[in-house]
Amino acid sequence: MTKADLVEKVTGLGDLTRKDGEVIVETIFGSVIGALQSGDKIEIRGFGSFRIRQRNPRIGRNPKTGARVDVPAKRVPYFKPSKELRDLVNPGEAAKAS
Repeated sequence: MTKADLVEKVTGLGDLTRKDGEVIVETIFGSVIGALQSGDKIEIRGFGSFRIRQRNPRIGRNPKTGARVDVPAKRVPYFKPSKELRDLVNPGEAAKAS
């Protein structure tokens, strides 16, 4: 699913124009990005949580030449799905666990 598909889903739910749908989707994505940039975590019950993980600096290798390369520390976004979402995606496994 692309962002355009998501906008279509949002506009199809009610009496909204395509522009309204784009504003809604952009606002949600902007809020998530802004919260992650400021170091906050986002928790959406029944869906999952977004947070930032810190990666330590390390020494990597250039796969073409084999030369050592310093990889700097960085922050990366991380998504952890909720149990409900995992069960919806894998319905057979939810039945086995019960």
